[in-house]
Amino acid sequence: MERPDWFNEDLYPFESHWQEVNGAQVHYLDEGEGPTLLMLHGNPTWSFLYRRMVPYLSDRFRCIALDYPGFGLSTAPDGYGFTPAEHASTVSGLIDALGLDEFTPIMQDWGGPIGLSVALDRPDQIKAIILGNTWAWPQTDALTQRFASALGEGRTGEFLVDRANVFVNVFLRRAMRRRSPSGREMDMWRGPFLERDSRIAVRVMPRELTGSADFLSDIEARLGEIADRPSLLFWADQDPTFRGADKRRWETILSNRRTYILRHAGHFWQDDAGPEASLMIRYWWDQTFT
Repeated sequence: MERPDWFNEDLYPFESHWQEVNGAQVHYLDEGEGPTLLMLHGNPTWSFLYRRMVPYLSDRFRCIALDYPGFGLSTAPDGYGFTPAEHASTVSGLIDALGLDEFTPIMQDWGGPIGLSVALDRPDQIKAIILGNTWAWPQTDALTQRFASALGEGRTGEFLVDRANVFVNVFLRRAMRRRSPSGREMDMWRGPFLERDSRIAVRVMPRELTGSADFLSDIEARLGEIADRPSLLFWADQDPTFRGADKRRWETILSNRRTYILRHAGHFWQDDAGPEASLMIRYWWDQTFT
């Protein structure tokens, strides 16, 4: 397959790979050798999120970062619903297709529930866990429910997401605090969602904050099965979405954990503080496994 015209190879200096998984054409990067780091994104991002981490890790690790169907350069088959459960199934299919015997997921935003669902289904393959600014339980507060209803369905969501592409044009830009994305970077973030019809994948995700309650409840109930894995908990302290209470909740769940605060970084810390996070991964890995 070919990269689209909007793709800027200078900003994404990695080879593209595609793998068919359950009818989807899944795009991913695969750089370096060593223990496998499986890099999972949220909404409205894609593997481009990890471009500032891979160069600092690929000399010691095999870095695999994929795009869920409907995101980045991955395409979805007919009938694909773009739900977290379907994305988790796609991730599992790619793991099998690539023959990964052992891996460490890196998770943030929706990548947390998606990656943890995968990890819980194959715990013997999980070397360690790296996550930050994410969750793994149903969202029951009134504010989240209003947000899910407003942006996931109805006329407000149709206008703000389908027409204005608010997740990329507003939320993504404002969710970075250390740096402001350049115009060329914003072109890459907008690229997968240039057409109104292409934004359905983004539109589904806020709806699923409440629509995937059963999926999230199942993950929450089973977290104890992998809570003792060596874990690195990143926390960007300027995230407007996930606050200190979420961090403390993770700290009570992960029993073999180190917490590292990414100070003055925002929600998309892989972009905002990618080099610092990468260096911490290297240090923590040495302390944990050597």
